[in-house]
Amino acid sequence: MTSISIIGSGNMAAAIGTRAARHGHTVEIMARDSARAQALAEQIGNGATVGSYGARPAGDIVVVAVLFAGAVDVVRHYGEALAGKVLVDITNPFNADASGLATTAGHSVSEQMAAVAPEGAHVVKAFNTIFGGVLAADEPVDLLFAGDGAEARSAVAAFLESLGLRPRDAGELDMAHALEWAGLMLVGVARNGGGFDIALGAGTP
Repeated sequence: MTSISIIGSGNMAAAIGTRAARHGHTVEIMARDSARAQALAEQIGNGATVGSYGARPAGDIVVVAVLFAGAVDVVRHYGEALAGKVLVDITNPFNADASGLATTAGHSVSEQMAAVAPEGAHVVKAFNTIFGGVLAADEPVDLLFAGDGAEARSAVAAFLESLGLRPRDAGELDMAHALEWAGLMLVGVARNGGGFDIALGAGTP
């Protein structure tokens, strides 16, 4: 397996990190609050480490697991430290009451991240159409993703497969905004009887 870096220390960082560690990956946690990063690494266990916020991540895949409003600034802050990395954007840019999106077509969070990322870095949108509890349950569910270039998407697909997930490639990065709407639809389904232990899928009968 490989080393995965996660920037963030919230619920989704915990869910992704725990599942990755369970499936044999070395997990590095990086967060502005070093105490929270340390606590999450200890919670994940399995040799999870803490990296210095802003330093070059150890993992070739770097999961940006922060709130959408701060995601672009995180990429800008890390700057050249992210050169050559595959950045995974998990954000859902909902408006205040989750009735719509705060982004527009062509300006998804992923595309904004790509615009400030250093040369050689690629952005892939993933993990925004699944709830953290479903990830933590370690079930083999579909995971939709879209990203910047076939090589980066292939790397993320392999990572998802290694977690026991079924990767569903939605195409290039211009599909990221559609995935943001898909994330909003997931919340709508959850609020209207579906519950929060669901994920969007693209399976066949």
